Amino acid sequence: MPGKGVVREASGAPSATNRAVAIESPRVARTNDTAPAAGVLELRGVRKRFDTIAALDGIDLSIPRGEFVALLGPSGCGKTTLLRIVAGLESPDEGRVLLDGRDITFDDAASRPVNTVFQSYALFPHLSVRENIAFGLRSRRIAGEEIDRRLSRAMAMARIEDLGDRRPETLSGGQRQRVALARAVINEPAVLLLDEPMSALDARLRATLQRELRDLHRRLGTTFILVTHDQEEAMSVADRVVVMNRGLIERQGSPREVYDQPGTRFVADFVGGASVLEILERTPRGIRTHAGTLWCDALDASCTHVCLRPEDVRLAPCGEGEGLEVLEVVFRGECAEVTLGPAIVRAKVRPGSEPAAGARVRIEVDGDRVRGLHG
Repeated sequence: MPGKGVVREASGAPSATNRAVAIESPRVARTNDTAPAAGVLELRGVRKRFDTIAALDGIDLSIPRGEFVALLGPSGCGKTTLLRIVAGLESPDEGRVLLDGRDITFDDAASRPVNTVFQSYALFPHLSVRENIAFGLRSRRIAGEEIDRRLSRAMAMARIEDLGDRRPETLSGGQRQRVALARAVINEPAVLLLDEPMSALDARLRATLQRELRDLHRRLGTTFILVTHDQEEAMSVADRVVVMNRGLIERQGSPREVYDQPGTRFVADFVGGASVLEILERTPRGIRTHAGTLWCDALDASCTHVCLRPEDVRLAPCGEGEGLEVLEVVFRGECAEVTLGPAIVRAKVRPGSEPAAGARVRIEVDGDRVRGLHG
């Protein structure tokens, strides 16, 4: 007797409480034509081309004060170009950039209340850590007592109080990143831009600094915009993830919303490594795919594919010639990742419970964990 909401070639009907919910996901964020609230950074209809390539193809995005936003996407999707336009390092071909309702589209970078932490950190090699951090304030001829006050606060926030007299070449990658952050926050910007600042660090240090960055954001209350191609990084630090693809915003929402309801095939593939299956036929028993029939008849009629997250897929043995073949088993430490075919489906199972390569299994998935995809 088949269980509720499973994928298997058997008769039966899904429970009404286990049906998947239709997903509506706008491809591009809506433009807000009303007056922005205090602290809002807005991009309205921003376009940018480089020769024949549309780096940005009409971006509308509103970021309220104090939000941590991650711009996520593959190389060439437009996320760095968008960041550079906010910073004033590039000008859009069309559209506007507003901060607190003031148009800053063509203001030069130095006059904007925005600071950027670059991937290379861009520290002055001939200056000490303390001199690097205070450089911007001294250039603006801020009073010495105020510089000292802000310097002590910024170095304490970045946990580098004991590094003040050292030169950048004597520091580790993680220490240089903390110096670059301190140099940015000491200017008390309205918006802090982070251009893949942790991409060159090893995995353990990157995880540590991600936690510190999240903690720094909470303490400062400043608007953070992070550019990254690392989905785990975006999910772990940001309040909102904006997934970009070919110069457009493909999906945006909280990390959980983007992960649970990707909306399009691109987002499902890029975020979380889902198994994407074509809908072959809609039947009274559900939706037929190459992997079997899914009990999810409540999916939106416009959906052309469905995705299954590996952690939602359960495996059960079946007879010769039935189900799917185990193509590969990879030990990942906390789990074993099993790849099934001929429809490529991936499952994460508890180590020690994984089937052997060549075995036949059927997959079981709760109906409300089957996500419909558009495009």
